[in-house]
Amino acid sequence: HPLSFLKKKRPYFYTETISGSLKWKGKDLFELVCRTLGLRETWFFGLRYDVKDTVAWLKMDKKVLDHDMPKEEPIVFHFLAKFYPENVEDELVQDITQHLFFLQVKTSILEEEIYCPPEASVLLASYAIHAKYGDYDPNVHKPGFLSQEELLPKRVINLYQMTAEMWEERITVCYAEHRGRTRDEAEMEYLKIAQDLEMYGVNYFSIRNKKGTSLLLGVDALGLHIYDPSNKLTPKISFPWNEIRNISYSDKEFAIKPLDKRADVFKFNSSKLRVNKLILQLCIGNHDLFMRRRRVDSLEVQQMKMQAREEKARKQMERRRLEREKQLREEAERARDDLERRLIQLQDEAHMANEALLRSEETADLLAEKAQIAEEEAKLLAQKAAEAEQEMRRIKVTAIRTEEEKRLMEQKMLEAEMLALKMAEESERRANEADQLKQDLQEARESERKAKNKLLEITSKSPVPLSANALPPDGPNFNFSMENLSFDFKDTDMKRLSMEIEKEKVEYMEKSKHLQEQLNELKTEIESLKLKERETPLDILHNENTEKGTSKQSNFKKVG
Repeated sequence: HPLSFLKKKRPYFYTETISGSLKWKGKDLFELVCRTLGLRETWFFGLRYDVKDTVAWLKMDKKVLDHDMPKEEPIVFHFLAKFYPENVEDELVQDITQHLFFLQVKTSILEEEIYCPPEASVLLASYAIHAKYGDYDPNVHKPGFLSQEELLPKRVINLYQMTAEMWEERITVCYAEHRGRTRDEAEMEYLKIAQDLEMYGVNYFSIRNKKGTSLLLGVDALGLHIYDPSNKLTPKISFPWNEIRNISYSDKEFAIKPLDKRADVFKFNSSKLRVNKLILQLCIGNHDLFMRRRRVDSLEVQQMKMQAREEKARKQMERRRLEREKQLREEAERARDDLERRLIQLQDEAHMANEALLRSEETADLLAEKAQIAEEEAKLLAQKAAEAEQEMRRIKVTAIRTEEEKRLMEQKMLEAEMLALKMAEESERRANEADQLKQDLQEARESERKAKNKLLEITSKSPVPLSANALPPDGPNFNFSMENLSFDFKDTDMKRLSMEIEKEKVEYMEKSKHLQEQLNELKTEIESLKLKERETPLDILHNENTEKGTSKQSNFKKVG
């Protein structure tokens, strides 16, 4: 007989059809589903089906087909959490249990079955995104990457004058702060925030008291609560499970007898007998779990918790190993980049040194040529000076007797002397210039020698070119011998884990304080954009409770 098992709905859920025997009891079908999921914490869950205008849960000891349900094929069941834990972090052991609660609570918040204030909605959305995408990476998660995601209740979106881009920016800022968390850790943080919401885990039923006044009955993990129909956030009166002596019903009348015999019996009427049966089921189940939490864990639960701790330790070790590999890979890539940059720098320096050497060689050749020309000019001037002096001696020897000749001779002698003096000065200047050019040539050759030495030094310091053998493109090669890898959890290990858990509890208290500050900061940031006229009655009630300091835990005294 085909049974349609709806494990999930909306975009997070899927349908699976299975075939079962006509003789199957509810327990047979339920256990098959749990085995399929690998779920061991079965006491939180059940198979729900729709009947007429209400819902009912499959009974374990009753045949499936004997239930009062539509017999059309396939028969549809919803696998959902029927009971909620008091503290998700302490009670949810398996990852699959935590994941199923995360999906169901997230859906309830988005469909506004659970009231969630705007600032908490933004923070919860950031953890939901982290659970889906992992760590925030600005190169991957670019603006618009959340455009197709359903992250906030429509009530919250309508309450503020904010565009989709503005909401995405707020969520992304929170998302970036969660770096380093795993998917399971992000889901747990989501549930830890959600469990403090006033409507979390509460099943509401319409009732009337003896006077005929309409009220709401709320059933949850801590007890029974009576609400005004217009205020599902703050109960008018609460009955913790440890203060209830007896719950009974006759036809449509329910009676709650407190443990204190002096207290009045609270009686109320519900509209349908079927609803009374459902209320009683939830009361019995929640009360049993309430008492179970206050007893020593069964061997099965102890075994599950030990396996969960071992698995958590293994995952932490694996995560540290992967983080170490990633760190070493990044360091190797940075070292490779540094070497490549250094190689390019040295190549540039060598190129500049070569150019300087070429310029030095050209300068040296030019100075050598000038020195040679100056030396030849000096020799020529010296030769002319010698010829002038010889001419002066010849003129002196030649005697001109006539006065005119004498005068002309004296004039020529004077001119010859002046010319000889000028030639001597010019010769001396040219000689000095030749000496200076020789000195410049020597300095140029010295500069050329230094440039060659600099080039040789740079060449000797250049690193060996990188090759595929020097640094593989995939980073360092890490080899781990599976023969040497073992886990030995002895008493000392368990003590150490216990100490770590205690330490985590202290850190949780600090994180809770930080979380409240973060929620207040988010509320302050978006408060100026709120449209007051769009506030729902639940928004107004939540704000009043916040101003009064009223919380879910302060509605009635702590039980246990």
